[in-house]
Amino acid sequence: MRIYKQLTFTDRLRIEKMLKEKKSKREIADVLRVHFTTIYREIKRGQYEHLNSDYTTELRYSPDIAQKRYEESLRAKGPGLKIGKDHELATFLEEMIADKHYSPDAALGEIKRRGLKFSTTICRVTLYSYIDKGVFLRLTNKDLPRQGEKKEKHREVRAARPPRGESIEKRPNEVNDRSVFGHWEGDSVVGRKGSKKTLFCLTERVTRKELVFHLPDKTAASVVRALDTLEHKFGDLFPRLFKSITFDNGCEFSDCAGIERSSLREGEQRTKAYYCHPYSSYERGSNENQNGMLRRPFPKGTSFDEVTSEQVAAAEDWLNNYPRAIFDYKSSNDLFQECLCTLS
Repeated sequence: MRIYKQLTFTDRLRIEKMLKEKKSKREIADVLRVHFTTIYREIKRGQYEHLNSDYTTELRYSPDIAQKRYEESLRAKGPGLKIGKDHELATFLEEMIADKHYSPDAALGEIKRRGLKFSTTICRVTLYSYIDKGVFLRLTNKDLPRQGEKKEKHREVRAARPPRGESIEKRPNEVNDRSVFGHWEGDSVVGRKGSKKTLFCLTERVTRKELVFHLPDKTAASVVRALDTLEHKFGDLFPRLFKSITFDNGCEFSDCAGIERSSLREGEQRTKAYYCHPYSSYERGSNENQNGMLRRPFPKGTSFDEVTSEQVAAAEDWLNNYPRAIFDYKSSNDLFQECLCTLS
């Protein structure tokens, strides 16, 4: 497990030495057991312009300059804070929020979930106050999810043809009240205008487990192929694990027959598709919330043509291991595995 700590002057001397040895920032982070973004910020803190003998200049790192700027920053924060000199807690919170895109509430929940012990305990309100006052060395309001964003009016594209599946009005109560595991919501997350690739996302309604597929395009055929792949992965378990999927009226979900038809058992149905009312994305509340969280690693304007499948998998893993207040800070993966055991 990574040790959460503030860098010491000795650490800064080691950074200088490893930079001269041409080690990468990630290698340095591994040696010092800190997040690689901590090293990026530290090098920036200690940078200065060095004049070479041929009168050219280059940026170099100075541990003395970095230490001086660090101490000046500490003095500027002022005394008397509850977090005091608990640098381990401060570093942990900075990493969770600034580097891993956790909300302050989720960062505190992660401490509880993992049973971490720090010398100081602070509440959610105090943490938000510290961030707002600039107490942390590398954490500001800009690092908070959805900070200052205005919710845009959501305009959904009408289906190319009326959906051939059943209306959401016909969903059984076990779907609506989340009393039964295995009912999902589906949607697409699109990238920058002009980009072709897209994300197809499935959210399980009880556990909020998220499955994210990096599709070559936003077509009905690609969605069906993704579900075929998923069915081959889970085999006979698929119909019990994916009892139903609720979609909006996007054209990529228009092939209801292909969505429902099993690719393993000829003539059989693998799942049941339901469709929301037009312009009613709120009817897929879990899915919409998850998509909003996906915008933390993939902000609006991201081109999914330039995103790798490995990055998509990492974002999916981050989302499913995110501690959730609604589950007493358990993650979706925790609950999903518990529910999956009941189907085996």
